[in-house]
Amino acid sequence: MNYLGIKASELNSVAKELNKLLASYNIYYQNLRSFHWHIHGNSFFDLHHLFEQYYNQAKSNIDEIAERILTIGHKPDGSLKTYLQNSSIDEAEDLLQDAEMVNCILQNQTILISSMRDIIKTASSKEDEGTIDLIGGMLSKIEKEAWLLFSWQKKVQSGFLQNLN
Repeated sequence: MNYLGIKASELNSVAKELNKLLASYNIYYQNLRSFHWHIHGNSFFDLHHLFEQYYNQAKSNIDEIAERILTIGHKPDGSLKTYLQNSSIDEAEDLLQDAEMVNCILQNQTILISSMRDIIKTASSKEDEGTIDLIGGMLSKIEKEAWLLFSWQKKVQSGFLQNLN
């Protein structure tokens, strides 16, 4: 039965890109968990809580992406080995300083944003509005998260934003 009105075989390219996003999201999630565990210093309370919020959102997105892959008639990847091979995001080091953690997460988010935009283009070419809607919602949320981290890296000085570094 073709309950979507699109054959699963027509969505191979969408499923492939979704699986790559799934892999990247799993590495991003683990980076956030590690940073949550290892944060210390003056930023502890702010970043410990923020990283927890971000990894909870990432966990939810991981589930949504995997379920979308199933919905379009494909199999989501599930092994850590496959995630490490297919992720556009690298595992982060454990013992970074707060500013390095924020920079790493911001870089991870930039990669996810780019991947999401690619998926939206591919899904659009296949008239896969369900994937477009799902990823579009995720995209707007992670763009805001990236903006918040970018803003954290700055401080107001004489009316202008300046780097803390």
